[in-house]
Amino acid sequence: MKTVFMGTPDFAVPVLDAMINAGHEVGYVITQPDKARNRGKQVQFTPVKELAVSKGIEVLQPERIKNSPETLELLKEYNPDIIVVVAYGQIIQKEILELPKFGCVNVHASLLPKLRGASPIQHAILAGEEKSGVTIMQMGEGLDTGDMLTKVSTPINKKNGEELHDELSQLGAKLLVDTLVLIEEGIVTPEHQDDSKSTYAGMISKADGKIDFSKKPVQIERQIRAFDPWPGAYCSLNGATMKVWKADVTEKTTDRENGTVVEVSNNGIDVCCGGEILRITEIQMPGKKRVTVDAFLRGNKIEKGTILV
Repeated sequence: MKTVFMGTPDFAVPVLDAMINAGHEVGYVITQPDKARNRGKQVQFTPVKELAVSKGIEVLQPERIKNSPETLELLKEYNPDIIVVVAYGQIIQKEILELPKFGCVNVHASLLPKLRGASPIQHAILAGEEKSGVTIMQMGEGLDTGDMLTKVSTPINKKNGEELHDELSQLGAKLLVDTLVLIEEGIVTPEHQDDSKSTYAGMISKADGKIDFSKKPVQIERQIRAFDPWPGAYCSLNGATMKVWKADVTEKTTDRENGTVVEVSNNGIDVCCGGEILRITEIQMPGKKRVTVDAFLRGNKIEKGTILV
């Protein structure tokens, strides 16, 4: 099919790559404008643009697509059969949504109608969902409210945010290619979303990583996994920010103050959380690498009774 691809971050890259490898014509790739990133503030291509340029595909980067008549005119001239959208990052106007023969489809990283919004992967882990997945949906003007076309699921188990992100990206790529075949052959059956079952996964900020030790260990352990690699779960140890990358839920209980270190060993740092014990096993101090608690204790000391805040 004649296609246009709209996407920006790493999650979208395998989907675009799969479309190209499946033989679809990608007339344009539309992605967010290049931005200065990292400490050097060097302007870098978006991950999707990097792939598109390497494949010789023309890239469009309007500041605001709804205010870009030039982009709209190019799309009208190209007249795509379908537009595929994956984490593009901007609202797409009705005129573009209705332009292609088969409309616009979105690859969304949740099992809709659950977890509409910007951060479904992290929120699936935070909520303790047993499984996550990808939904291909027909796009409308609402936020992730369009009719569902196909789905694929996977168990979450103890995956962290990065692991689940990468798995869903690959699953979504294969599902999208399979779904394009169904769409072209006219054998896909749209399913309306039940709005009463919808939940929302809003944007995540750095502040969301702050650990609240009044919560139960199971909640904090999910937070740690959900926010790996960004923004990372963190607390303060003796005035320094300590990132917590791995932890285990124990069956121990305590009546000590929340955040109190009740035991320190090579197995981990046992901390009081809501009357129960969380065992922290991997940490990172400012300017240092991620290390196991065992490795950290070889050159550092944490006293029992220390309060983490």
